[in-house]
Amino acid sequence: MQFVDIKEYEQEIVLHFGGERTKINAYTLASSLVSLADAIKEANSIINPGYEVEVLVEAFGEGSFRAKVKTLYKGLNNLFNANRLEAIAIGIITSFIYQHTLAPDTDVKVTVDDTQVIIEQGDKTIIVPKSVYDAQKEVEKSEKFRKSVSDTFSAVEKDESVTSFGFTKNLNDRVPDIDIPRERFALLSSLIELDDPQREIQEVAELQIKRAILERSRRKWEFIWRGVKISAPVLDEHFYRDFFAHKITVAPGDSFEVVLKIYQSKDEDTGIFTNSRYEVIEVRRHIPRYAQAEIGE
Repeated sequence: MQFVDIKEYEQEIVLHFGGERTKINAYTLASSLVSLADAIKEANSIINPGYEVEVLVEAFGEGSFRAKVKTLYKGLNNLFNANRLEAIAIGIITSFIYQHTLAPDTDVKVTVDDTQVIIEQGDKTIIVPKSVYDAQKEVEKSEKFRKSVSDTFSAVEKDESVTSFGFTKNLNDRVPDIDIPRERFALLSSLIELDDPQREIQEVAELQIKRAILERSRRKWEFIWRGVKISAPVLDEHFYRDFFAHKITVAPGDSFEVVLKIYQSKDEDTGIFTNSRYEVIEVRRHIPRYAQAEIGE
């Protein structure tokens, strides 16, 4: 089990651009850094009125490609900076991005108490201080903040050499604390509208058949997806035409490569989207069980 404590991200963070190369396109780097800096500045203006934040790139590292970003706060000498400074802008962004790119194929457990919010998914546990969690709910109401985060992911999504994007504490960490694969960039590259408690995403997935419904209907098949059991109707008419023409023979243990539509609902208390239902909208390929065994041999 990996534990990541967001309170450790106070005034600096290391950005991880995953890929085979140890270099990165200058435009990708500049665009993503500027957009991230804009998000940090907007978060700070909301939670620390009377204080200004300067965002600095302090060092670069290899591995894939890494950039160390540091924040410096200073008062503006006005009546607002009598408030206590909270150096949590980076923590807010890290938490916001993680929560909005949670893997859609595993269950999420969220525990909220007086001091922290604990998000558990798979083998990763993220601990978010309550101060960051509460501030995030205010900051994410800002369209400017959400657009800046969106622009960050839009920049890396346009660069096909970037296979993942994430965060860690040290330039020399073997793997980043939080690593977001390329297929999830789309969850943030478009501006998030907070008013909609529902959203739909699509993902290419390999589903192992547990129980088949061999008729045209919206009755749900049962599948295993990356070790998780899900139920979903198969809505691909082309698949049914091939099936009833006996071009495809389906048996338990066979697999489909599909386009899976995932419906997600937002929890009112935590703001986190979790999966509510699934639909198979396209069957791209049928993989017989014996073919899988041959591949594994």
